[in-house]
Amino acid sequence: MNIDIIIVLSILFMTALLLIVDKLRIDIVSVLCMLSLAWTGILSPSEVLSGFSSNAVITMIAVMILGRGISRTGLMARFSQLTLRFTGSSRPRIITVLSVASGIMSGFVQNIGAAALFLPSIMNISRSRKIPASGLIMPVGFAIILGGSLTMIGSGPLMLVNDFLTGSSLSPYKLFSVTPLGLSLLFSYLLFFLLLSKYLLRQNRTKEETDGLQARLLEEWGLSSNIRYYKLSEKSPLIGKSLEDAGIWDEYNLNIIAVSRDKSVEYAPWRETRFDSGQIVAILGKEQNTENFAAAHDLVPVARPKRLNMLDDTTGAGFAEVVVPPRSGIAGHSIKNFGLRRHYGIEPVLLYHRGEKVKGNFSDVEIQPGDIFIVHGLWEKIADMKRSHDFVIITPIEIEEKDVSRAWIALLCFAISAGLAVAGFSIPVSFMSGGIAMVLTGVLPIDEAYNAIDWKVVFFMAGLIPLGIAMQKTGTALFIAEGIISRIHGSHIFIILMAISGITVLFSLFMSNVGAAVILFPMVISMASTMNIDPRPLALLVAVSTSNSFILPTHQVNALYKTPGGYRNMDYVKSGGGLTLLYLAVVVTVIYLFYL
Repeated sequence: MNIDIIIVLSILFMTALLLIVDKLRIDIVSVLCMLSLAWTGILSPSEVLSGFSSNAVITMIAVMILGRGISRTGLMARFSQLTLRFTGSSRPRIITVLSVASGIMSGFVQNIGAAALFLPSIMNISRSRKIPASGLIMPVGFAIILGGSLTMIGSGPLMLVNDFLTGSSLSPYKLFSVTPLGLSLLFSYLLFFLLLSKYLLRQNRTKEETDGLQARLLEEWGLSSNIRYYKLSEKSPLIGKSLEDAGIWDEYNLNIIAVSRDKSVEYAPWRETRFDSGQIVAILGKEQNTENFAAAHDLVPVARPKRLNMLDDTTGAGFAEVVVPPRSGIAGHSIKNFGLRRHYGIEPVLLYHRGEKVKGNFSDVEIQPGDIFIVHGLWEKIADMKRSHDFVIITPIEIEEKDVSRAWIALLCFAISAGLAVAGFSIPVSFMSGGIAMVLTGVLPIDEAYNAIDWKVVFFMAGLIPLGIAMQKTGTALFIAEGIISRIHGSHIFIILMAISGITVLFSLFMSNVGAAVILFPMVISMASTMNIDPRPLALLVAVSTSNSFILPTHQVNALYKTPGGYRNMDYVKSGGGLTLLYLAVVVTVIYLFYL
Protein backbone atom coordinates (compact mmCIF):
# COMPACT_ATOMS: atom_id res chain seq x y z
CA MET A 1 0.00 0.00 0.00
CA ASN A 2 1.55 3.27 -1.11
CA ILE A 3 1.10 6.73 0.42
CA ASP A 4 -1.45 7.85 -2.19
CA ILE A 5 -3.77 4.97 -1.31
CA ILE A 6 -3.42 5.78 2.41
CA ILE A 7 -4.34 9.43 1.74
CA VAL A 8 -7.35 8.52 -0.40
CA LEU A 9 -8.58 5.99 2.17
CA SER A 10 -8.24 8.65 4.89
CA ILE A 11 -10.20 11.20 2.87
CA LEU A 12 -12.80 8.55 2.06
CA PHE A 13 -13.19 7.67 5.75
CA MET A 14 -13.47 11.30 6.89
CA THR A 15 -15.97 12.14 4.15
CA ALA A 16 -18.18 9.17 5.07
CA LEU A 17 -17.92 10.06 8.77
CA LEU A 18 -18.89 13.70 8.21
CA LEU A 19 -21.85 12.69 6.06
CA ILE A 20 -23.11 10.24 8.67
CA VAL A 21 -22.58 12.59 11.63
CA ASP A 22 -24.46 15.28 9.65
CA LYS A 23 -23.05 18.28 11.51
CA LEU A 24 -22.08 20.10 8.31
CA ARG A 25 -24.19 20.64 5.22
CA ILE A 26 -23.63 18.04 2.53
CA ASP A 27 -22.31 20.57 0.03
CA ILE A 28 -19.71 21.81 2.53
CA VAL A 29 -18.56 18.24 3.24
CA SER A 30 -18.31 17.59 -0.48
CA VAL A 31 -16.27 20.75 -1.15
CA LEU A 32 -13.92 19.87 1.75
CA CYS A 33 -13.40 16.43 0.21
CA MET A 34 -12.67 17.99 -3.18
CA LEU A 35 -10.20 20.51 -1.78
CA SER A 36 -8.45 17.84 0.29
CA LEU A 37 -7.70 15.91 -2.88
CA ALA A 38 -6.20 19.06 -4.40
CA TRP A 39 -4.06 20.16 -1.46
CA THR A 40 -2.67 16.66 -0.89
CA GLY A 41 -1.58 16.51 -4.54
CA ILE A 42 -3.66 13.43 -5.31
CA LEU A 43 -5.45 15.18 -8.16
CA SER A 44 -4.57 18.10 -10.39
CA PRO A 45 -6.69 21.29 -10.24
CA SER A 46 -8.45 20.35 -13.49
CA GLU A 47 -9.28 16.88 -12.13
CA VAL A 48 -10.55 18.34 -8.84
CA LEU A 49 -12.91 20.69 -10.68
CA SER A 50 -13.96 18.16 -13.31
CA GLY A 51 -17.06 17.26 -11.32
CA PHE A 52 -18.72 20.52 -12.34
CA SER A 53 -18.61 19.47 -15.99
CA SER A 54 -19.37 15.79 -15.37
CA ASN A 55 -22.24 13.98 -17.03
CA ALA A 56 -23.92 13.42 -13.66
CA VAL A 57 -23.94 17.08 -12.65
CA ILE A 58 -25.04 18.41 -16.05
CA THR A 59 -27.80 15.80 -16.13
CA MET A 60 -28.87 16.82 -12.63
CA ILE A 61 -29.11 20.49 -13.64
CA ALA A 62 -31.04 19.59 -16.79
CA VAL A 63 -33.64 17.43 -15.04
CA MET A 64 -34.22 20.13 -12.40
CA ILE A 65 -35.14 22.48 -15.24
CA LEU A 66 -37.31 19.84 -16.91
CA GLY A 67 -39.06 19.11 -13.63
CA ARG A 68 -39.86 22.78 -13.05
CA GLY A 69 -41.23 23.10 -16.57
CA ILE A 70 -43.51 20.09 -16.14
CA SER A 71 -44.67 21.39 -12.77
CA ARG A 72 -45.41 24.82 -14.22
CA THR A 73 -47.87 23.39 -16.75
CA GLY A 74 -49.84 21.49 -14.10
CA LEU A 75 -49.28 18.26 -16.03
CA MET A 76 -48.41 16.15 -12.99
CA ALA A 77 -51.15 17.82 -10.93
CA ARG A 78 -53.59 15.99 -13.18
CA PHE A 79 -51.76 12.74 -12.53
CA SER A 80 -51.95 13.51 -8.79
CA GLN A 81 -55.71 13.92 -9.00
CA LEU A 82 -56.09 10.61 -10.83
CA THR A 83 -53.88 8.90 -8.27
CA LEU A 84 -55.89 10.27 -5.35
CA ARG A 85 -59.17 9.14 -6.91
CA PHE A 86 -57.85 5.61 -6.72
CA THR A 87 -55.96 5.76 -3.43
CA GLY A 88 -57.95 8.23 -1.35
CA SER A 89 -55.94 9.51 1.60
CA SER A 90 -54.36 6.15 2.47
CA ARG A 91 -50.61 6.71 2.60
CA PRO A 92 -49.73 3.01 2.02
CA ARG A 93 -51.88 2.98 -1.12
CA ILE A 94 -50.41 6.28 -2.30
CA ILE A 95 -46.85 4.99 -1.77
CA THR A 96 -47.68 1.73 -3.56
CA VAL A 97 -49.22 3.39 -6.62
CA LEU A 98 -46.50 6.04 -6.95
CA SER A 99 -43.71 3.50 -6.37
CA VAL A 100 -45.03 1.02 -8.94
CA ALA A 101 -45.71 3.73 -11.54
CA SER A 102 -42.36 5.48 -11.08
CA GLY A 103 -40.45 2.20 -10.80
CA ILE A 104 -41.85 0.88 -14.07
CA MET A 105 -41.09 4.16 -15.83
CA SER A 106 -37.55 4.06 -14.47
CA GLY A 107 -37.06 0.75 -16.27
CA PHE A 108 -37.35 2.53 -19.61
CA VAL A 109 -36.29 6.09 -18.80
CA GLN A 110 -33.08 7.04 -17.01
CA ASN A 111 -34.01 7.08 -13.31
CA ILE A 112 -33.03 10.71 -12.81
CA GLY A 113 -35.54 11.64 -15.52
CA ALA A 114 -38.28 9.61 -13.84
CA ALA A 115 -37.41 11.29 -10.53
CA ALA A 116 -37.78 14.77 -12.05
CA LEU A 117 -41.09 13.83 -13.65
CA PHE A 118 -42.67 12.45 -10.46
CA LEU A 119 -41.42 15.03 -7.93
CA PRO A 120 -44.13 17.65 -8.71
CA SER A 121 -46.81 14.97 -8.34
CA ILE A 122 -45.46 13.83 -4.97
CA MET A 123 -45.40 17.40 -3.67
CA ASN A 124 -48.96 18.05 -4.91
CA ILE A 125 -50.24 14.94 -3.14
CA SER A 126 -48.33 15.86 0.03
CA ARG A 127 -49.92 19.31 0.14
CA SER A 128 -53.43 18.28 -0.85
CA ARG A 129 -53.64 15.38 1.62
CA LYS A 130 -51.55 17.07 4.33
CA ILE A 131 -49.17 14.10 4.37
CA PRO A 132 -45.58 15.02 5.31
CA ALA A 133 -43.47 15.11 2.17
CA SER A 134 -40.80 13.19 4.08
CA GLY A 135 -43.21 10.24 4.26
CA LEU A 136 -43.60 10.02 0.49
CA ILE A 137 -40.48 11.26 -1.27
CA MET A 138 -37.91 8.77 0.02
CA PRO A 139 -40.03 5.64 -0.68
CA VAL A 140 -40.75 6.80 -4.23
CA GLY A 141 -37.10 7.76 -4.78
CA PHE A 142 -35.95 4.31 -3.67
CA ALA A 143 -38.52 2.69 -5.99
CA ILE A 144 -37.18 4.74 -8.91
CA ILE A 145 -33.65 3.54 -8.19
CA LEU A 146 -34.85 -0.07 -7.99
CA GLY A 147 -36.92 0.30 -11.15
CA GLY A 148 -33.73 0.86 -13.10
CA SER A 149 -33.15 -2.90 -12.81
CA LEU A 150 -36.35 -3.85 -14.67
CA THR A 151 -34.77 -3.75 -18.15
CA MET A 152 -31.30 -3.78 -19.64
CA ILE A 153 -31.66 -0.10 -20.57
CA GLY A 154 -32.75 1.08 -17.10
CA SER A 155 -29.30 2.17 -15.90
CA GLY A 156 -25.86 2.96 -17.28
CA PRO A 157 -24.13 -0.18 -15.90
CA LEU A 158 -26.84 -2.47 -17.33
CA MET A 159 -26.37 -0.91 -20.77
CA LEU A 160 -22.60 -1.16 -20.33
CA VAL A 161 -22.59 -4.82 -19.28
CA ASN A 162 -23.75 -5.99 -22.71
CA ASP A 163 -20.98 -4.00 -24.40
CA PHE A 164 -18.48 -5.59 -22.05
CA LEU A 165 -19.85 -9.11 -22.59
CA THR A 166 -19.77 -8.68 -26.36
CA GLY A 167 -16.19 -7.40 -26.17
CA SER A 168 -15.27 -10.50 -24.15
CA SER A 169 -16.80 -12.82 -26.79
CA LEU A 170 -19.75 -13.63 -24.52
CA SER A 171 -23.42 -13.49 -25.52
CA PRO A 172 -25.24 -10.36 -24.35
CA TYR A 173 -28.45 -10.33 -22.36
CA LYS A 174 -31.80 -9.51 -23.98
CA LEU A 175 -33.86 -6.45 -23.06
CA PHE A 176 -36.02 -8.20 -20.47
CA SER A 177 -33.49 -10.79 -19.26
CA VAL A 178 -33.07 -8.86 -16.01
CA THR A 179 -36.81 -8.26 -15.48
CA PRO A 180 -37.44 -11.18 -13.07
CA LEU A 181 -34.61 -9.87 -10.89
CA GLY A 182 -35.90 -6.30 -11.09
CA LEU A 183 -39.45 -7.32 -10.20
CA SER A 184 -38.17 -9.35 -7.25
CA LEU A 185 -36.32 -6.28 -5.97
CA LEU A 186 -39.23 -3.89 -6.49
CA PHE A 187 -41.87 -6.02 -4.80
CA SER A 188 -39.58 -7.08 -1.96
CA TYR A 189 -38.91 -3.41 -1.36
CA LEU A 190 -42.62 -2.51 -1.38
CA LEU A 191 -43.36 -5.18 1.17
CA PHE A 192 -40.40 -4.02 3.27
CA PHE A 193 -41.44 -0.38 3.29
CA LEU A 194 -45.17 -0.93 3.75
CA LEU A 195 -44.49 -3.06 6.81
CA LEU A 196 -41.76 -0.92 8.34
CA SER A 197 -42.30 2.62 7.04
CA LYS A 198 -43.74 3.87 10.34
CA TYR A 199 -40.49 2.87 12.04
CA LEU A 200 -38.13 3.98 9.27
CA LEU A 201 -39.57 7.32 8.19
CA ARG A 202 -40.14 10.45 10.23
CA GLN A 203 -43.88 10.82 10.70
CA ASN A 204 -43.67 14.50 11.66
CA ARG A 205 -43.70 17.29 9.17
CA THR A 206 -40.50 19.18 8.47
CA LYS A 207 -39.98 22.67 9.87
CA GLU A 208 -40.69 24.12 6.43
CA GLU A 209 -44.03 22.29 6.35
CA THR A 210 -45.16 22.99 9.91
CA ASP A 211 -43.92 26.57 9.82
CA GLY A 212 -45.51 27.31 6.45
CA LEU A 213 -47.18 30.57 5.54
CA GLN A 214 -50.69 29.26 6.07
CA ALA A 215 -49.92 27.74 9.47
CA ARG A 216 -48.25 30.95 10.68
CA LEU A 217 -51.09 33.11 9.42
CA LEU A 218 -53.74 31.06 11.24
CA GLU A 219 -51.70 30.98 14.44
CA GLU A 220 -51.04 34.73 14.44
CA TRP A 221 -54.72 35.63 13.98
CA GLY A 222 -56.17 32.81 16.11
CA LEU A 223 -58.18 31.27 13.26
CA SER A 224 -59.30 27.71 12.57
CA SER A 225 -58.73 25.83 9.32
CA ASN A 226 -61.37 23.22 10.22
CA ILE A 227 -63.79 22.61 7.33
CA ARG A 228 -66.85 20.37 7.69
CA TYR A 229 -69.44 19.39 5.10
CA TYR A 230 -73.18 19.11 5.72
CA LYS A 231 -76.31 18.42 3.70
CA LEU A 232 -79.52 20.34 4.32
CA SER A 233 -82.32 17.98 5.24
CA GLU A 234 -85.91 18.65 4.19
CA LYS A 235 -86.70 19.67 7.78
CA SER A 236 -83.88 22.19 8.11
CA PRO A 237 -85.09 25.59 9.33
CA LEU A 238 -82.47 27.16 7.05
CA ILE A 239 -84.50 26.37 3.92
CA GLY A 240 -85.68 29.56 2.31
CA LYS A 241 -83.46 31.78 4.45
CA SER A 242 -80.61 33.88 3.12
CA LEU A 243 -77.08 33.50 4.36
CA GLU A 244 -77.39 36.80 6.20
CA ASP A 245 -80.58 35.69 7.96
CA ALA A 246 -79.07 32.39 9.16
CA GLY A 247 -77.16 34.03 12.00
CA ILE A 248 -74.09 31.96 11.25
CA TRP A 249 -71.77 34.97 11.62
CA ASP A 250 -73.32 36.60 14.68
CA GLU A 251 -74.30 33.62 16.79
CA TYR A 252 -71.77 30.93 15.79
CA ASN A 253 -68.74 32.83 14.43
CA LEU A 254 -68.64 30.52 11.42
CA ASN A 255 -68.25 31.07 7.67
CA ILE A 256 -69.87 29.19 4.83
CA ILE A 257 -67.16 29.07 2.17
CA ALA A 258 -69.04 27.06 -0.46
CA VAL A 259 -72.55 25.89 -1.34
CA SER A 260 -73.03 23.03 -3.77
CA ARG A 261 -75.91 21.20 -5.38
CA ASP A 262 -75.68 18.54 -8.05
CA LYS A 263 -72.60 19.55 -10.07
CA SER A 264 -72.72 23.28 -9.40
CA VAL A 265 -70.52 25.00 -6.81
CA GLU A 266 -70.74 28.55 -5.49
CA TYR A 267 -67.60 29.56 -3.61
CA ALA A 268 -67.93 32.32 -0.98
CA PRO A 269 -71.71 32.66 -1.48
CA TRP A 270 -72.89 36.25 -1.08
CA ARG A 271 -75.24 37.30 1.70
CA GLU A 272 -78.45 37.02 -0.37
CA THR A 273 -77.79 33.38 -1.35
CA ARG A 274 -80.77 31.29 -0.15
CA PHE A 275 -80.63 27.81 1.27
CA ASP A 276 -82.53 24.91 -0.26
CA SER A 277 -83.10 21.26 0.58
CA GLY A 278 -80.36 18.92 -0.64
CA GLN A 279 -77.67 21.56 -0.78
CA ILE A 280 -74.24 20.71 0.61
CA VAL A 281 -72.52 23.48 2.54
CA ALA A 282 -68.84 23.76 3.48
CA ILE A 283 -68.53 25.39 6.90
CA LEU A 284 -65.27 26.92 8.17
CA GLY A 285 -64.72 27.43 11.90
CA LYS A 286 -64.11 25.82 15.25
CA GLU A 287 -65.39 22.26 15.46
CA GLN A 288 -67.65 22.75 18.48
CA ASN A 289 -69.30 25.81 16.93
CA THR A 290 -69.85 23.87 13.72
CA GLU A 291 -71.47 20.95 15.54
CA ASN A 292 -73.76 23.31 17.48
CA PHE A 293 -74.87 25.05 14.30
CA ALA A 294 -75.50 21.72 12.54
CA ALA A 295 -77.54 20.34 15.44
CA ALA A 296 -79.68 23.47 15.66
CA HIS A 297 -80.49 23.46 11.94
CA ASP A 298 -80.93 19.74 11.11
CA LEU A 299 -77.80 19.49 8.99
CA VAL A 300 -76.58 16.00 8.10
CA PRO A 301 -72.78 15.47 8.09
CA VAL A 302 -71.46 14.11 4.80
CA ALA A 303 -68.09 13.22 3.32
CA ARG A 304 -66.45 15.90 1.22
CA PRO A 305 -67.84 15.72 -2.33
CA LYS A 306 -65.22 15.41 -5.05
CA ARG A 307 -66.34 18.67 -6.58
CA LEU A 308 -65.26 20.44 -3.37
CA ASN A 309 -61.84 18.79 -3.15
CA MET A 310 -60.22 22.14 -3.97
CA LEU A 311 -61.14 23.52 -0.52
CA ASP A 312 -58.88 21.06 1.29
CA ASP A 313 -56.08 21.34 -1.25
CA THR A 314 -53.62 24.07 -0.23
CA THR A 315 -52.51 24.33 -3.83
CA GLY A 316 -56.02 25.38 -4.81
CA ALA A 317 -57.38 27.45 -1.93
CA GLY A 318 -56.27 29.08 1.30
CA PHE A 319 -56.09 32.15 3.51
CA ALA A 320 -54.57 35.52 2.68
CA GLU A 321 -53.88 38.72 4.60
CA VAL A 322 -55.24 41.76 2.74
CA VAL A 323 -54.61 45.45 3.48
CA VAL A 324 -56.87 48.29 2.37
CA PRO A 325 -54.62 50.98 0.79
CA PRO A 326 -55.35 54.72 0.59
CA ARG A 327 -57.79 55.66 -2.19
CA SER A 328 -59.16 52.11 -2.25
CA GLY A 329 -62.65 51.81 -3.66
CA ILE A 330 -63.84 50.04 -0.51
CA ALA A 331 -62.62 52.80 1.87
CA GLY A 332 -65.59 54.55 3.43
CA HIS A 333 -67.94 51.70 2.52
CA SER A 334 -69.02 48.49 4.21
CA ILE A 335 -68.27 45.13 2.62
CA LYS A 336 -72.05 44.73 2.21
CA ASN A 337 -72.31 47.88 0.10
CA PHE A 338 -69.08 47.17 -1.75
CA GLY A 339 -70.19 43.59 -2.59
CA LEU A 340 -66.89 41.95 -1.63
CA ARG A 341 -68.15 38.38 -1.90
CA ARG A 342 -70.12 39.03 -5.08
CA HIS A 343 -67.30 40.83 -6.89
CA TYR A 344 -64.33 38.69 -5.89
CA GLY A 345 -65.75 35.33 -4.79
CA ILE A 346 -63.79 35.29 -1.51
CA GLU A 347 -64.99 34.91 2.08
CA PRO A 348 -63.88 37.55 4.63
CA VAL A 349 -63.13 35.66 7.86
CA LEU A 350 -61.73 38.38 10.11
CA LEU A 351 -61.35 42.18 10.07
CA TYR A 352 -58.66 44.15 11.90
CA HIS A 353 -60.26 47.59 12.34
CA ARG A 354 -58.94 50.48 14.42
CA GLY A 355 -56.54 48.27 16.34
CA GLU A 356 -59.06 45.55 17.19
CA LYS A 357 -59.96 42.15 15.76
CA VAL A 358 -63.55 41.95 14.55
CA LYS A 359 -64.99 38.47 14.05
CA GLY A 360 -68.47 37.27 13.23
CA ASN A 361 -70.71 39.67 11.33
CA PHE A 362 -68.80 42.80 10.29
CA SER A 363 -70.78 43.36 7.09
CA ASP A 364 -71.87 46.86 8.13
CA VAL A 365 -68.51 48.12 9.47
CA GLU A 366 -67.24 51.14 7.54
CA ILE A 367 -63.85 50.14 6.14
CA GLN A 368 -60.92 52.55 6.56
CA PRO A 369 -57.50 52.69 4.82
CA GLY A 370 -55.08 50.53 6.80
CA ASP A 371 -57.75 48.00 7.81
CA ILE A 372 -56.72 44.37 7.37
CA PHE A 373 -58.88 41.49 6.17
CA ILE A 374 -58.15 37.79 6.52
CA VAL A 375 -59.93 36.16 3.60
CA HIS A 376 -60.40 32.59 2.41
CA GLY A 377 -60.89 31.61 -1.20
CA LEU A 378 -59.53 29.97 -4.30
CA TRP A 379 -56.05 31.22 -5.10
CA GLU A 380 -57.20 32.32 -8.54
CA LYS A 381 -59.82 34.57 -6.90
CA ILE A 382 -57.28 35.99 -4.45
CA ALA A 383 -54.98 36.62 -7.42
CA ASP A 384 -57.78 38.68 -8.96
CA MET A 385 -57.85 40.81 -5.78
CA LYS A 386 -54.10 41.25 -6.07
CA ARG A 387 -54.45 42.62 -9.59
CA SER A 388 -56.97 45.24 -8.46
CA HIS A 389 -56.14 48.67 -7.02
CA ASP A 390 -58.48 48.23 -4.06
CA PHE A 391 -56.39 45.76 -2.06
CA VAL A 392 -52.78 44.90 -1.28
CA ILE A 393 -52.16 41.18 -0.71
CA ILE A 394 -49.32 40.93 1.82
CA THR A 395 -49.40 37.14 2.14
CA PRO A 396 -47.38 35.51 -0.66
CA ILE A 397 -49.86 33.47 -2.65
CA GLU A 398 -48.96 29.79 -2.26
CA ILE A 399 -49.65 28.83 -5.83
CA GLU A 400 -47.65 28.29 -8.98
CA GLU A 401 -49.02 29.86 -12.09
CA LYS A 402 -50.05 26.98 -14.33
CA ASP A 403 -49.89 27.39 -18.08
CA VAL A 404 -51.97 24.36 -19.01
CA SER A 405 -52.00 25.41 -22.66
CA ARG A 406 -48.34 24.38 -22.92
CA ALA A 407 -48.67 21.07 -21.09
CA TRP A 408 -48.40 19.04 -24.29
CA ILE A 409 -45.29 21.01 -25.31
CA ALA A 410 -43.65 20.29 -21.94
CA LEU A 411 -44.52 16.61 -22.21
CA LEU A 412 -43.15 16.48 -25.75
CA CYS A 413 -39.87 18.15 -24.68
CA PHE A 414 -39.46 15.64 -21.86
CA ALA A 415 -40.44 12.63 -23.99
CA ILE A 416 -38.02 13.57 -26.78
CA SER A 417 -35.13 14.13 -24.38
CA ALA A 418 -35.82 10.83 -22.59
CA GLY A 419 -36.17 9.05 -25.94
CA LEU A 420 -32.84 10.43 -27.15
CA ALA A 421 -31.16 9.21 -23.95
CA VAL A 422 -32.68 5.72 -24.34
CA ALA A 423 -31.64 5.66 -28.01
CA GLY A 424 -28.00 5.97 -26.98
CA PHE A 425 -27.32 9.67 -27.35
CA SER A 426 -25.44 11.52 -24.59
CA ILE A 427 -27.69 11.63 -21.53
CA PRO A 428 -26.70 15.12 -20.32
CA VAL A 429 -26.91 16.54 -23.85
CA SER A 430 -30.31 14.91 -24.38
CA PHE A 431 -31.83 16.23 -21.15
CA MET A 432 -30.23 19.67 -21.45
CA SER A 433 -31.66 19.89 -24.99
CA GLY A 434 -35.10 19.17 -23.52
CA GLY A 435 -34.58 21.87 -20.91
CA ILE A 436 -33.55 24.56 -23.38
CA ALA A 437 -36.42 23.50 -25.65
CA MET A 438 -38.82 24.31 -22.79
CA VAL A 439 -37.27 27.77 -22.51
CA LEU A 440 -37.42 28.42 -26.27
CA THR A 441 -41.05 27.26 -26.55
CA GLY A 442 -42.18 29.49 -23.67
CA VAL A 443 -42.94 26.68 -21.22
CA LEU A 444 -40.43 28.12 -18.75
CA PRO A 445 -38.91 31.63 -18.54
CA ILE A 446 -35.12 31.56 -18.46
CA ASP A 447 -34.97 33.24 -15.02
CA GLU A 448 -37.24 30.54 -13.58
CA ALA A 449 -35.04 27.88 -15.20
CA TYR A 450 -32.05 29.23 -13.25
CA ASN A 451 -34.12 29.39 -10.06
CA ALA A 452 -35.06 25.74 -10.51
CA ILE A 453 -31.47 24.63 -9.91
CA ASP A 454 -30.69 23.51 -6.36
CA TRP A 455 -27.05 24.59 -6.12
CA LYS A 456 -26.51 22.76 -2.83
CA VAL A 457 -27.17 19.47 -4.62
CA VAL A 458 -25.00 20.52 -7.58
CA PHE A 459 -21.99 21.27 -5.36
CA PHE A 460 -22.57 18.05 -3.39
CA MET A 461 -22.47 15.93 -6.54
CA ALA A 462 -19.61 17.88 -8.15
CA GLY A 463 -17.48 17.67 -4.99
CA LEU A 464 -17.80 13.90 -4.55
CA ILE A 465 -17.06 12.93 -8.15
CA PRO A 466 -13.30 13.69 -7.81
CA LEU A 467 -13.17 11.18 -4.93
CA GLY A 468 -14.20 8.45 -7.37
CA ILE A 469 -11.58 9.67 -9.83
CA ALA A 470 -8.94 9.52 -7.08
CA MET A 471 -9.96 5.97 -6.14
CA GLN A 472 -9.44 4.87 -9.72
CA LYS A 473 -6.31 6.94 -10.44
CA THR A 474 -4.38 5.86 -7.32
CA GLY A 475 -5.47 2.23 -7.52
CA THR A 476 -7.38 2.47 -4.22
CA ALA A 477 -10.49 0.85 -5.69
CA LEU A 478 -8.46 -1.97 -7.20
CA PHE A 479 -6.56 -2.40 -3.93
CA ILE A 480 -9.80 -2.80 -1.96
CA ALA A 481 -11.43 -5.11 -4.51
CA GLU A 482 -8.41 -7.40 -4.91
CA GLY A 483 -7.89 -7.52 -1.16
CA ILE A 484 -11.44 -8.70 -0.51
CA ILE A 485 -11.72 -11.06 -3.49
CA SER A 486 -8.38 -12.75 -2.74
CA ARG A 487 -9.65 -13.62 0.75
CA ILE A 488 -12.87 -15.25 -0.48
CA HIS A 489 -11.38 -17.14 -3.42
CA GLY A 490 -12.29 -20.79 -3.05
CA SER A 491 -15.29 -20.12 -0.80
CA HIS A 492 -18.82 -21.27 -1.56
CA ILE A 493 -20.25 -19.54 -4.62
CA PHE A 494 -23.00 -17.87 -2.54
CA ILE A 495 -20.36 -16.24 -0.31
CA ILE A 496 -18.46 -15.07 -3.38
CA LEU A 497 -21.61 -13.54 -4.84
CA MET A 498 -22.30 -11.72 -1.56
CA ALA A 499 -18.74 -10.36 -1.49
CA ILE A 500 -18.90 -9.15 -5.10
CA SER A 501 -22.22 -7.43 -4.47
CA GLY A 502 -20.93 -5.90 -1.22
CA ILE A 503 -17.81 -4.46 -2.88
CA THR A 504 -19.96 -2.98 -5.64
CA VAL A 505 -22.23 -1.33 -3.07
CA LEU A 506 -19.22 0.20 -1.30
CA PHE A 507 -17.79 1.59 -4.52
CA SER A 508 -21.10 2.96 -5.79
CA LEU A 509 -21.52 5.09 -2.64
CA PHE A 510 -18.51 7.24 -3.52
CA MET A 511 -17.93 6.58 -7.21
CA SER A 512 -20.15 6.78 -10.24
CA ASN A 513 -21.96 3.50 -10.75
CA VAL A 514 -20.43 3.25 -14.23
CA GLY A 515 -16.94 3.76 -12.76
CA ALA A 516 -17.54 1.00 -10.20
CA ALA A 517 -18.76 -1.34 -12.94
CA VAL A 518 -15.76 -0.62 -15.17
CA ILE A 519 -13.36 -1.58 -12.36
CA LEU A 520 -15.19 -4.74 -11.33
CA PHE A 521 -16.30 -6.21 -14.68
CA PRO A 522 -12.84 -7.52 -15.69
CA MET A 523 -12.15 -8.81 -12.17
CA VAL A 524 -15.33 -10.91 -11.95
CA ILE A 525 -14.90 -12.21 -15.50
CA SER A 526 -11.37 -13.35 -14.63
CA MET A 527 -12.58 -14.88 -11.35
CA ALA A 528 -15.37 -16.80 -13.13
CA SER A 529 -12.89 -18.34 -15.60
CA THR A 530 -10.73 -19.73 -12.77
CA MET A 531 -13.85 -21.16 -11.06
CA ASN A 532 -15.23 -22.70 -14.27
CA ILE A 533 -18.62 -20.92 -13.98
CA ASP A 534 -20.55 -18.74 -16.40
CA PRO A 535 -19.10 -15.20 -16.09
CA ARG A 536 -22.25 -13.53 -17.43
CA PRO A 537 -24.30 -13.72 -14.16
CA LEU A 538 -21.33 -12.29 -12.21
CA ALA A 539 -21.14 -9.32 -14.57
CA LEU A 540 -24.92 -8.89 -14.28
CA LEU A 541 -24.60 -9.01 -10.49
CA VAL A 542 -22.11 -6.13 -10.58
CA ALA A 543 -24.31 -4.08 -12.93
CA VAL A 544 -27.42 -4.51 -10.77
CA SER A 545 -25.57 -4.00 -7.48
CA THR A 546 -24.34 -0.56 -8.53
CA SER A 547 -27.90 0.66 -7.89
CA ASN A 548 -27.76 -0.49 -4.25
CA SER A 549 -27.05 3.04 -3.06
CA PHE A 550 -29.41 3.89 -0.22
CA ILE A 551 -27.29 4.45 2.92
CA LEU A 552 -26.13 7.94 1.89
CA PRO A 553 -27.72 10.49 -0.48
CA THR A 554 -24.93 10.07 -3.02
CA HIS A 555 -27.08 8.53 -5.75
CA GLN A 556 -28.43 11.16 -8.17
CA VAL A 557 -32.06 10.41 -7.27
CA ASN A 558 -31.40 10.59 -3.52
CA ALA A 559 -29.46 13.83 -3.97
CA LEU A 560 -32.31 15.36 -5.98
CA TYR A 561 -34.93 14.33 -3.42
CA LYS A 562 -33.01 15.18 -0.23
CA THR A 563 -33.92 18.87 -0.08
CA PRO A 564 -37.65 18.60 -1.00
CA GLY A 565 -38.01 15.80 1.58
CA GLY A 566 -36.17 17.76 4.27
CA TYR A 567 -34.08 14.69 5.06
CA ARG A 568 -30.96 14.43 7.18
CA ASN A 569 -28.17 12.05 6.24
CA MET A 570 -29.08 9.87 9.22
CA ASP A 571 -32.52 9.34 7.68
CA TYR A 572 -30.81 7.58 4.80
CA VAL A 573 -28.65 5.53 7.16
CA LYS A 574 -31.75 4.49 9.12
CA SER A 575 -34.03 3.73 6.17
CA GLY A 576 -31.39 2.70 3.66
CA GLY A 577 -29.42 0.39 5.96
CA GLY A 578 -32.08 -2.31 6.13
CA LEU A 579 -32.94 -1.88 2.47
CA THR A 580 -29.29 -2.31 1.50
CA LEU A 581 -29.17 -5.67 3.29
CA LEU A 582 -32.49 -6.73 1.75
CA TYR A 583 -31.20 -5.72 -1.70
CA LEU A 584 -28.05 -7.79 -1.20
CA ALA A 585 -30.03 -10.82 -0.09
CA VAL A 586 -32.57 -10.66 -2.92
CA VAL A 587 -30.04 -9.97 -5.70
CA VAL A 588 -27.61 -12.67 -4.63
CA THR A 589 -30.35 -15.25 -4.03
CA VAL A 590 -32.06 -14.67 -7.38
CA ILE A 591 -28.75 -14.67 -9.28
CA TYR A 592 -27.69 -17.88 -7.48
CA LEU A 593 -30.98 -19.71 -8.04
CA PHE A 594 -32.03 -18.59 -11.52
CA TYR A 595 -29.09 -17.09 -13.44
CA LEU A 596 -26.09 -19.28 -12.65
